[in-house]
Amino acid sequence: MFKAVLWDFGGVITSSPFEAFNRFEAKNNLPSDIIRSINATNPDNNAWAQLESSAISVDEFDELFASEALDKGHDIRGKQVLALLSGDIRPEMVKALRLIKETRSVGCITNNVNTGAGPGMAKSESKAEAIADIMSLFEIVIESSKVGMRKPDPKIYELACKEMGIEPSEAIYLDDLGINLKPARALGMSTIKVLSADQAIDELEQQLGLSLR
Repeated sequence: MFKAVLWDFGGVITSSPFEAFNRFEAKNNLPSDIIRSINATNPDNNAWAQLESSAISVDEFDELFASEALDKGHDIRGKQVLALLSGDIRPEMVKALRLIKETRSVGCITNNVNTGAGPGMAKSESKAEAIADIMSLFEIVIESSKVGMRKPDPKIYELACKEMGIEPSEAIYLDDLGINLKPARALGMSTIKVLSADQAIDELEQQLGLSLR
């Protein structure tokens, strides 16, 4: 029996920032997925990776991302991208989280940056309060910007398991990015790639034997 469920935040508890990226790209006549392409180039050491591990400041990120975008022929500032990060809360996922918490330990592992308010990088006071309420449900919250390492580094998953007092094989991990699921799976976790709230909840119900709606 699984003792714990570990959750990513953006793209899992909230809608994916990629949706906001695509709206920004369309509005500004940029190629679809160009922001993701920039972030996928040199992914271990690029501006995005350095910001998520707090190796650089937001101002430094703004300049470095702009340089990376220019290398691909586009004018995009880093701060423009940061303004797109806070997704919409998925109430059905929050309900599932609350129900799981009644019988299992729950934790969060999130790659985030030091912008906005709190782990969810909220842009308004009301949004920050709503996210704070969700975060209070977790027994542990591992933020890349605070621990100085980021997914997919296996050490961040090991840290989460250590703090929760579980073995990786005793946990289910949800993330919307396959690259972040691979190391969790290699450590022995059961993984769920979140494509939609309904799909993720279906898989959680199957693995936990619970009704989550």
